[in-house]
Amino acid sequence: MASLNKVFLMGNLTRDPELRYLPSGTAVTTFTVAVNRVYKLQSGEKKEEVTFMPIVVWGRRAETCGEYLNKGSAAFVEGRLRNRSWQGQDGQKRSVVEVVADNVQFMQRARSQSAQQAPAAEGEAQQPLDIAPDVDVPPGNSGPTGMGPKEEIPF
Repeated sequence: MASLNKVFLMGNLTRDPELRYLPSGTAVTTFTVAVNRVYKLQSGEKKEEVTFMPIVVWGRRAETCGEYLNKGSAAFVEGRLRNRSWQGQDGQKRSVVEVVADNVQFMQRARSQSAQQAPAAEGEAQQPLDIAPDVDVPPGNSGPTGMGPKEEIPF
């Protein structure tokens, strides 16, 4: 039977990314994205639900995320879900569902011609910065490999 594990999320970082290097020299960055969902109850009352998703990025893309993202940055993340379990120092079994990112696009708010100097208002459309550097992760690190041609960072 066929299976599919693909996730697309767009939200804002809840904290600055944490960039680390494995003993092998491979970069890994972790951060959390808050994704909002607004809906109405039958009574007509608006409700907002926030989901906090941990994101893991590997290789050159991890270095780029660590350098250019910060708390509050908007990002579009494409990847796959991974469930990881371990035993904590207190002996308790712990687990987390996280997104292993294959692609991260940094988002900027779209601005109209008359609002070039002012920051974009909340709710305005956002446009990607189109940053997608290549990822080189050695086998066994659970990261994506061979993501395509390297692109230069436009800023």
